[in-house]
Amino acid sequence: MTRVKRGYIARRRRIKTRFFASTFRGAHGRLTRTGTEQKIKAQASAHRDRGRKKRDFRSLWITRINAATRENELCSSYSRLIHDMYEKQLLLNRKILAQIAILNKNCLSTISNK
Repeated sequence: MTRVKRGYIARRRRIKTRFFASTFRGAHGRLTRTGTEQKIKAQASAHRDRGRKKRDFRSLWITRINAATRENELCSSYSRLIHDMYEKQLLLNRKILAQIAILNKNCLSTISNK
């Protein structure tokens, strides 16, 4: 029987994995099997932390808005400000409100007075 030469697809996949894992420390960057496992773990962490980043930023924005409202004595708290805004149909997201609270506190007071 003649010898069958395999294709290059598996080799290409392994080279991509090795290139991805080349920045890892120790055996994780040098050995194929541990590099593959670390690649899977790294991609799982990246996927999980993309959602966590959204949560972390939202909580940061809420903290900044709350601090600004209490500092300027606009409302008693963040929740009161958001409730008043919903009643008056002033729909601004928390990211924009946090930027306004940091950069222009007078503007935040006019928004809360409306």
